[in-house]
Amino acid sequence: MKIIYRITYPNGKIYVGKDLVYNINYFGSADYKLIEKDFPWEQQLRFTITKEILWYTDNALDSEVNLKEVEYISASKSNDPAVGYNKLPKFKG
Repeated sequence: MKIIYRITYPNGKIYVGKDLVYNINYFGSADYKLIEKDFPWEQQLRFTITKEILWYTDNALDSEVNLKEVEYISASKSNDPAVGYNKLPKFKG
């Protein structure tokens, strides 16, 4: 199975990503330095995130999943630094 997911952090910011082999334990590859800057050490001691599957397929090509991921990033504006942690596609505010 291939999925598109959204991670929601305690500050409400989001990260949208894809998993082409579906691993329940995979939580994306957001830039940890960006996330770390938003949370003082005390908040990092107990840190809860939510993972939500937005879309899934058993038969789409990887290229189709890649396009779907960009659609979800654009629709959610998770590439806007005020909204989320996606770096691509580049936000054109």
